[in-house]
Amino acid sequence: MKARVFVTLKNGILDPQGKAIEGALKSLDFKGIESVRQGKIFEIELAGADRAGAEHLLREACEKLLANQVVEDFQVEIL
Repeated sequence: MKARVFVTLKNGILDPQGKAIEGALKSLDFKGIESVRQGKIFEIELAGADRAGAEHLLREACEKLLANQVVEDFQVEIL
């Protein structure tokens, strides 16, 4: 079974890397981009076929390692 975990900064948390990317895109003359926020995507392969168990396992992994819950949110997607 495969899964994706999306980790993004919470609203209100400053994102200097996103601002730098936004500035670079504007300097390359990309029109219509108002703002950029960066994040992380983890593609994870899991043993077994228990979707509920896999989601629980990945939520635990996010809470303990993959996401800093003080400043980041996460979303788990079982594929």
